[in-house]
Amino acid sequence: MSPAAPPAAEAHEHSHADVTGGWLRAAVFGAMDGLVTNTALVAGVGGGGAAPRAIVLAGVASLVAGAVSMALGEYTSVKTQNEQLDLEVEKERRELERNPAGELAELTAMLQDRGVDARLARQVAVQLSADPETALRLHVLAELGVSTDDRPSPRVAAVSSFLTFATGAVLPLLPYFLGVPLLWVALLCGGLGLLLAGALSSRFTPRPWWYAGLRQLLFGAAAAGITYLIGAAIGVSIS
Repeated sequence: MSPAAPPAAEAHEHSHADVTGGWLRAAVFGAMDGLVTNTALVAGVGGGGAAPRAIVLAGVASLVAGAVSMALGEYTSVKTQNEQLDLEVEKERRELERNPAGELAELTAMLQDRGVDARLARQVAVQLSADPETALRLHVLAELGVSTDDRPSPRVAAVSSFLTFATGAVLPLLPYFLGVPLLWVALLCGGLGLLLAGALSSRFTPRPWWYAGLRQLLFGAAAAGITYLIGAAIGVSIS
């Protein structure tokens, strides 16, 4: 009785997290920055003895200014990054047109560096170079480490950072909006937000949720503590 034939291998679809610096980086950075910024601001202004109304006014001003600044900064940063990539792609395109033999040798060497034997590497390089756009994408990926098909969107990055910064920044102000004008409650809300944001960010990293959450809480607490002491010192000197 002949042994059963092994089952045919099948390709299975799978997905990866966004690692191109698009919405995910902007969202995580925006939420963390909004939480740390406004928690520290509330601590500093409250530590200086400001009235609840003044704390809310400062917090809202910080929320609006920070969210707009984050959005504009992310848009400009990602747009500049994409424009720089376009410039490098065009440079590589011109090189392929001017020196096809040299670029073919370069692609052959790239394949050999990845374990393909010399003869096969040459054959594959010739076949791939038959399509100029395919050859261009391969050269860009190998030399720049990026894919021309996976560039992040400036608009998505800007909107993401705006919304997440505003969401993070509003958390330490919630007690004041809800009629509980107590500084320690505001700082508690900010701390819980930092812990939650850090824990959620661990979904995209190999770190356990408690490590990421406590790390972010520690960073935020350090910023709030320093700002509180400075606010208290300034409040005492002014009075």
